Amino acid sequence: MTGSIRQRLGRAVIDWSLRRSPRLKQLTLSQRRIYIMPSQAGAVFLMLLLVMLILAINFQNNLMFAVTFLLASLFVVTILHTYANLSGLTIQFVRGHPCFLGEQAAFDLTLTARGTRQYESIQLRLREGEGAAIDLVEDRQRSLTLYQNTHRRGYLPADALLIETFYPLGLFRAWTWLQVDLKSLVYPRPVEGGQLPDMHDAAGGDQQSPHLAERPGGEEFTGLEQYQAGMSLKRVAWKNYARGQGMHAKQYVELSDNRRWLSWELWPELSGEARLSRLTWWALQLHRRGEEYGLRLPGIEIRPDRGESHRVRVLEALACFGLDSPVELQESRP
Repeated sequence: MTGSIRQRLGRAVIDWSLRRSPRLKQLTLSQRRIYIMPSQAGAVFLMLLLVMLILAINFQNNLMFAVTFLLASLFVVTILHTYANLSGLTIQFVRGHPCFLGEQAAFDLTLTARGTRQYESIQLRLREGEGAAIDLVEDRQRSLTLYQNTHRRGYLPADALLIETFYPLGLFRAWTWLQVDLKSLVYPRPVEGGQLPDMHDAAGGDQQSPHLAERPGGEEFTGLEQYQAGMSLKRVAWKNYARGQGMHAKQYVELSDNRRWLSWELWPELSGEARLSRLTWWALQLHRRGEEYGLRLPGIEIRPDRGESHRVRVLEALACFGLDSPVELQESRP
């Protein structure tokens, strides 16, 4: 019961703090965004001062009074130093990096110190992620990357950012919660499996097309070649031989389309997410092989192409397929 009340109170404080923090690409911490309270060690220290004060009053001990007031003044001065260790710090949100489902999304930040002020033991953490510590002593600007867990594909907004410090004595905790104006695109988790059907279907048309490959043994005449012993006499160009142009054989090839299509209909026995995972895996494989490939999803078609930009467009389409905020796709040129 107590834990539940504490969690609700903690969420309410975070939400209240985030409402006071607009979603900006860059901001500087000031008194409007920095909160400070005694830490657990500070609370124990305060109780110790209270006990010392009661003992000093009870025994009328001047030395104990002096020590108590000295420690109390140190306690008050620590408030200013802990607050100053965050005040004036500028945070710039740089970019989010795409990742695959199950991996951690990475977000780049840059911290800049004000003037010649030094900042020590600054701790940063996304609400659902691992923390990092940073100092700005000799360097006036530092870059760091924070990571956040992923639970579904599509666009992932960066979670709230916690910045806190216990410097210098750990008696106080100064902190703030900020809204991060960054997002990352989470691709479907690639899952190996299945086989692509033979998509190199025979194709007629323009022989000069860069997408057509020639294979011997077809029905498309491409020219003459020097006759070799053992060739079929049916292939001999008798008209050329009659003109005295020598013994030549007709050369035939089969024109085939060397482009691959990744289609939603390839594995109908799988669920929607499983199809997307398998299509993602095959897109990565074809990209590594350097083959041209296209993508067909219900309502979406990306023409075959190759290269890094094409890989990104295909993965974006797979990541946002069926979601409320799909990416805008442009049909690639053949």
